[in-house]
Amino acid sequence: MKYINQTILNQLNLPAKESHKGENGRLTIIGGSKLFHGSPLLGLQVASQIVDMLYFVSIEGNLELVKNLKSNLYSFIAVPFGKETDYIKQSDAILIGPGMVRGDKNYTGTGESGIQTQEKVLSLLKQYPNKKWVLDAGALQTITAKQVYNLDVRNIIVTPHRKEFVSYFNAENVNQEVWDSIEKTAQLVWKKAQEFGCTIILKGKIDIISNGQQTLFNQTGNEGMTKGGTGDVLAGLVSALTCTNDLLTSASIAAFINGLAGDELYKAVGPFFNADQLAQKVPELLWEQINKAKA
Repeated sequence: MKYINQTILNQLNLPAKESHKGENGRLTIIGGSKLFHGSPLLGLQVASQIVDMLYFVSIEGNLELVKNLKSNLYSFIAVPFGKETDYIKQSDAILIGPGMVRGDKNYTGTGESGIQTQEKVLSLLKQYPNKKWVLDAGALQTITAKQVYNLDVRNIIVTPHRKEFVSYFNAENVNQEVWDSIEKTAQLVWKKAQEFGCTIILKGKIDIISNGQQTLFNQTGNEGMTKGGTGDVLAGLVSALTCTNDLLTSASIAAFINGLAGDELYKAVGPFFNADQLAQKVPELLWEQINKAKA
């Protein structure tokens, strides 16, 4: 078992001193709904401190709410649903799913349903199969790996927890003994990554990251990260890194740094921190670990 440590930061592409606007990453984040407003905000906060250009695509009402909530610490260009094509074309990577609805209209109570999410996600993947994609949350819960594979999408990272993994990869028949063993679970993750040509971050007490060729393990993080929103921070970080780095490196560094930020907060307040604090801590920890890796 190969555990991730700070030396992996040496593989990270950093902005060149002579670089210009747009050369250090253009990212589109697609998410949000009438039901879930805050999820994309966490990813936006992290990503805006890493990439040069950040575009946020959402429904009109949610765009207005998020624009009113955002602070001066981060910025993005707001794009309504239906107008995202031009921005996706010029983006290095796209994150889709945070805050997008799943379930039926009776579940949401807003007139929205998971079918709308499914149609949106599959439509965009079909139009841009060669882009780098990160699938998270609502996107993972409304489509399957087979559907994505059949669209010839190969440059893709998925960020499931166990329940999402089971649904997305049609793994309902996996025996409990597999889940009880980190080695057997890792073998399952490797197999699914290889079968469907994707990079997987299976979130858990120990994160398992695999692209079907190499499998890595991350043991940073703590029980304070069971709170809602910490996965949104991870999604924002991994998608931002993916703009200028390969998928496995991006996934591994994101899992490591996200958990490490949680561990730093734990030193001060134990498990009593939230996802907003985590998002604020991530850039600081990323830079700190980059410098330590060089030493």
